[in-house]
Amino acid sequence: MTAQRPSHRPADFLAAHRGGGLATLLDQRGAAHFAYAAWRMGLKPTHISFVNLFLGLGTSAAVIAYIPAAKDGAPWWPVAIAALVLWQVAYMLDCADGQLARVTRTGSDAGARVDILCDIAIQASVVAVVVAVADAYTPEVPAWAGAAFAALWMTNLVTAVMAKEDDGVSMVKSTSIVVRLIKLVRDYGFIIVVIALALIWPGLMWLVLVGFGAVNALFLLASIASNARASLR
Repeated sequence: MTAQRPSHRPADFLAAHRGGGLATLLDQRGAAHFAYAAWRMGLKPTHISFVNLFLGLGTSAAVIAYIPAAKDGAPWWPVAIAALVLWQVAYMLDCADGQLARVTRTGSDAGARVDILCDIAIQASVVAVVVAVADAYTPEVPAWAGAAFAALWMTNLVTAVMAKEDDGVSMVKSTSIVVRLIKLVRDYGFIIVVIALALIWPGLMWLVLVGFGAVNALFLLASIASNARASLR
């Protein structure tokens, strides 16, 4: 007699999320339904990771490919809305693979590495969008600013991985208003909303580049100071 398959609901997957900023918490709700659908179809977490990868990279590539047409007068708003929706769906899928792994206990070290590597690839493509649009519409912005933005973006990924390895402990434990605002702005779910909406006014993309670069620089310095203080106690 075969063992009966356990029953799950979307709420079970939502309960397995690992938190995040306000925007990410909203995305986790959509992710729970994707995780539930994947479970019903018998998919594994890595299958979701690959769909996320295809969708995220494809969206970024399409936006970059559209720049010449937009420079010739084609409107940005349809592309901006499409990018907003598709990047958000991709991020929900990124959250869903972890939910599926935890609820069904089908996760593995290799699968976790695939998840992280897919995140790196997608976020690198989003960085490329910001730099490409800013360069196309505001060439007077120095090249080092784009390079610094791309380098500092890695702060998001590195601190996220370090937090996961330390049971989700934040790199900066302060609860001050300033730190909370910085953490909100660094929420990936929030970031991709801002980037997608900035496509409607591409001439302002340089503000996204400079603004998020500065926020990530501040968070990096705060993380170094916070952890150094803890290590010297």
